[in-house]
Amino acid sequence: MSRIGKQPIIIPENVNVTYQDKIMTVKGPKGELTLEIPPYVIVEQGDKEIIVNPKSESDKLSLSLWGTIQRLIGNMITGVTEGYVKRLKYKGVGWRTEMKGKTLVMHLGYSHPIEYKAPEGIELSTEKDTITVSGIDKQLVGQVSAEIRAFRKPEPYKGKGIIYEGEIIRRKAGKQAKTA
Repeated sequence: MSRIGKQPIIIPENVNVTYQDKIMTVKGPKGELTLEIPPYVIVEQGDKEIIVNPKSESDKLSLSLWGTIQRLIGNMITGVTEGYVKRLKYKGVGWRTEMKGKTLVMHLGYSHPIEYKAPEGIELSTEKDTITVSGIDKQLVGQVSAEIRAFRKPEPYKGKGIIYEGEIIRRKAGKQAKTA
């Protein structure tokens, strides 16, 4: 049994949730998100809460999707009320970033600058050595952060690269001089 799936999802006052034809739409102060609900789970919407149940207690797929769908709906409600933010820090000699409209231009030690255009629903900003990715869709914020990080993954010897804020990179010792 899913411990997460059993929990009801509380709907805040300023959020409007509609569910019809297996499509859930969540509207809030920051925007609108939709999710197609698979036929393996049953969604019951009350006045102030949403309850997700598996269609069959013996079907393994129903049980595995039960908690997942409950969390996806909860993340949609959190996204339209508060939003999601991920911060990336970069470290390297001569590295810099700048915004040109909605395009992030990164100079990361390559012979050419890298331009990354933000997808719809994502806001990018830079300051000093930090890139901030924000939006209402948790999955999209994480995907964009991972794509930006992939341009220069952190390396363990000099510590250069793009890392998530709060991430710890284990440093390795380089070659040691032989002592007699």
